[in-house]
Amino acid sequence: MDSQVPEKLFYRIGDVAEITGIKPHVLRYWETEFSGLHPRKNRAGQRIYRRRDVEFILEIKRLLYEQRYTISGARQLLASQAKHAEKKARPPKAGDLSQVLKMCREELQALLSLLDHRAGGAVEGSPGKHGGIARAGQKRAKTAD
Repeated sequence: MDSQVPEKLFYRIGDVAEITGIKPHVLRYWETEFSGLHPRKNRAGQRIYRRRDVEFILEIKRLLYEQRYTISGARQLLASQAKHAEKKARPPKAGDLSQVLKMCREELQALLSLLDHRAGGAVEGSPGKHGGIARAGQKRAKTAD
């Protein structure tokens, strides 16, 4: 789909009509129907489309003309895709972070235990009797006695 769009910073409505095969009055109508399609206007009031606008128009065209969606159906599909993409881009919630940190801590403790076992004794920084990480100074004091 991207190969159809020439490399330019901005496109006028006539350029977009030529690239997509959609008449300008239809493009203007789609702006009222699809919230994701809102080209900027220059000082003269002409619509200025960006590459992503043109790609979005090609996606709308594919849904309407090839997949035979209604405008309402295409709008719903595109909105759900945008919502899904937004969810993926969001940072995890605080509850999720605490769960991730807990899992990381458990995994690190398991790795330290494995290292401790392979070394045949206490590994510096391995979990101590109380589940905490022992300090090197405390270990030296125990071995010196």
